[in-house]
Amino acid sequence: MISIRKARTIIKTALAKGQEMGLKPLTVVVLDAGGHLVAAEREDGASPGRFDIARGKAYGCIMIGLPGSALNARAEAQHYFMTAMNGLYDGKVVPVQGGILVKDKRGQIIGAVGVTGDTSENDAEAGLAGIEKAGLIGVA
Repeated sequence: MISIRKARTIIKTALAKGQEMGLKPLTVVVLDAGGHLVAAEREDGASPGRFDIARGKAYGCIMIGLPGSALNARAEAQHYFMTAMNGLYDGKVVPVQGGILVKDKRGQIIGAVGVTGDTSENDAEAGLAGIEKAGLIGVA
């Protein structure tokens, strides 16, 4: 599981990485392996809808078991598949980069992180920095 302490480390480090990179204000969401919220934070200046986008990025990763980059590729190659998945999951899946699977050192999926606010590639980079700092493995 992702403890609240590790979730806070992920968020703090991802936000710091975003500031270091000069990114637009970010929102970071950490979910557990069941897709439930562990922690979230939205920087000053981030639009209020960013929470739902970040959660959707992470939620898709957990529910489908693929990182955001793979979900995006799947959405482009098989739009009907992602449409079906969004139907199954009440429209909560956002299939783009910035959704990151989180694994423990044994390779078990223990949660997901969603980051939004800048480009999807930059969102993923910031999220990966936070996951690494927490001593976990991120798959973007």
